[in-house]
Amino acid sequence: MINIDNETAGEACPVCARRNDAAELAAALKTCPACGYHYRMEPAERIGYLCDPGTFAEFSGNMSSRNPIKFSAYEEKLSGAVEKTQMKEAVITGLCEIEGRPAVLALMSFSFMGGSMGSVVGEKVCQAMLKSVKDGLPLIAYTTSGGARMQEGIFSLMQMAKTASAAAEMDRAGAPFFTVLCDPTTGGVTASFAMLADIIIAEPGALIGFAGPRVIEGTIHSKLPEGFQRAEFQRDKGFVDLIAARKEQRGLLSRLLDLHNCNRKG
Repeated sequence: MINIDNETAGEACPVCARRNDAAELAAALKTCPACGYHYRMEPAERIGYLCDPGTFAEFSGNMSSRNPIKFSAYEEKLSGAVEKTQMKEAVITGLCEIEGRPAVLALMSFSFMGGSMGSVVGEKVCQAMLKSVKDGLPLIAYTTSGGARMQEGIFSLMQMAKTASAAAEMDRAGAPFFTVLCDPTTGGVTASFAMLADIIIAEPGALIGFAGPRVIEGTIHSKLPEGFQRAEFQRDKGFVDLIAARKEQRGLLSRLLDLHNCNRKG
């Protein structure tokens, strides 16, 4: 079920300024019917339009973060994120079927502390990758993140190497890996597993990069080109393979899963 809160439904589209009601946005999978602007989505909403009904089965669901470096007020921030999102962490992983094709699915939430990657997020992503290898299933990861979780210090930064190592294990085993980069995908997630997939897909208009445009402009003291770091720019520069609107993703992923099955059969 697509959840459209009253604030989102009543506000003007950031691109075309059209005011969309809740029914229109829900029917269009939280995209503007006029211009196609993609509002941010939560994992449960993506499961609703991607997976065959009743097929999603979560694993690694009991994992929750601790405070490894005793960062002040971190526990309170975690509790607030759990209450806000009704999730235990910034990623959900599970098995599912998409048009009858089995797959491993990992879905990040920007609403949970900006989708930041701490120890648990990194571990859950790694477990999804290793399950893909063990079960001979492709992995689809939907990413949205501000990067590494500063409250965990070096433990957070270690997740970049950890997830990259698991992605290399997938490559050695021939387990297909697809990512869908959503707005925004930045920082340490971009610099690790998000850009290591066999096929990298992006949602239209998604911000994709490492440092943000304002940080880059402040560093190089130069104006950046129009559309810098947006999905279309990254596709034209070769960092993204293709852009897929939300309404196209289920069919596209189904075809990719079919191609994987054909390759496995020789």
